[in-house]
Amino acid sequence: MRKVAVVGIGHSRFGSRDDVNLAELGFEAIKGALQDADLTQKDIPFVAIGTFGHWSEELLPGIVVADYAGLNPAGLMRCEAACATGSAAARLAYLTVASGMEDIAMAVGVEKMTEVDTPSAVELIGRAANYFWEFENFGVTFPGYYAMHATAHMVRFGTKEEHLAMVAVKNHRYGALNPYAHFQREITVEEALRSRIIAWPLRLYDCCPISDGAAAVIFASEEEAKEITDTPVWVKGMGVASDTANMNKRETYVGLKATAIAAKQAYKMASIEPADVDVAVVHDCFTIAEILAYEDLGFCEKGKGAKLIQEEETYIGGKIPVNVDGGLKAKGHPIGATGCSMFAEITRQLRGDAGKRQVPLKKGIGLIHNVGGTGHYCYVSILGR
Repeated sequence: MRKVAVVGIGHSRFGSRDDVNLAELGFEAIKGALQDADLTQKDIPFVAIGTFGHWSEELLPGIVVADYAGLNPAGLMRCEAACATGSAAARLAYLTVASGMEDIAMAVGVEKMTEVDTPSAVELIGRAANYFWEFENFGVTFPGYYAMHATAHMVRFGTKEEHLAMVAVKNHRYGALNPYAHFQREITVEEALRSRIIAWPLRLYDCCPISDGAAAVIFASEEEAKEITDTPVWVKGMGVASDTANMNKRETYVGLKATAIAAKQAYKMASIEPADVDVAVVHDCFTIAEILAYEDLGFCEKGKGAKLIQEEETYIGGKIPVNVDGGLKAKGHPIGATGCSMFAEITRQLRGDAGKRQVPLKKGIGLIHNVGGTGHYCYVSILGR
């Protein structure tokens, strides 16, 4: 396997993007990545496009986006791994270069979720498990799944609603500093706790929004990377794991098994420990998911995630800054785009280009944690300078 670096990133504004269609939205990110790497469409021989789909009438969204962006006749593959779709595309693009099949490859994540109404979106996402057993028979929604994790964590470890609100407050603080974020305003713990209940103990401010957005990442071999940029960001490690789609078969609800397995793989490949990570972006589709990630990724002991946020150790200046781009909670969660957006953020941090959100770097290591469903898929990636 060859050494591979991220040499270009592009990112659209996340939010309700009524001003563009799906192809135009994807092009925003693609254009940005090409400009960042000083490349043209002709320089890209392979593209992995991550899009969950189902939100519009386009049955082949990948080719529609690639065609509009002028990427044809590049090799093209569409990827889908629920909310981890963007990381699946990034992994495929990385492997294409690492294997020697191509010297350059692009991963694009794009989703336009606001083209359906909220009840339809709730149903589509609620189907992202064992449909006939859990959704059809018991009507469990996506917030409902994570509410089960939250209540289990509360019972076993004493986690409070206030701890969930603290995660939302932190991520909104950094979202307010991120020009790409869906929500760009700060909130208070009191506001979060006053918001309406969605699936107890999860309230409105514990849930990520339904967003439109796109992000793109260009990967290159070591030789190409040195020609393209003076600030390559190297892929140090990758891990991937899955778990049962049937929630009643899970061993526990106080963590995600797939995260722990994928993280172990990524740490081993990168030859690092959790303490070596300078900055992380984790999958906070709901605030409890961020607390679970602290523990499953080894940033603290199991059951100590609430303490970590309470003591502000996941803020800039703390033990391990997490989601200083606003996370899914404030930046937004356009399903197919999220993983690629995470790669863009960690690349930006490791380059030292994050402005007011810049984390002081000690070892030059960043971690990306992207979950599909409620732990059905998990991708953990480690980048370094």
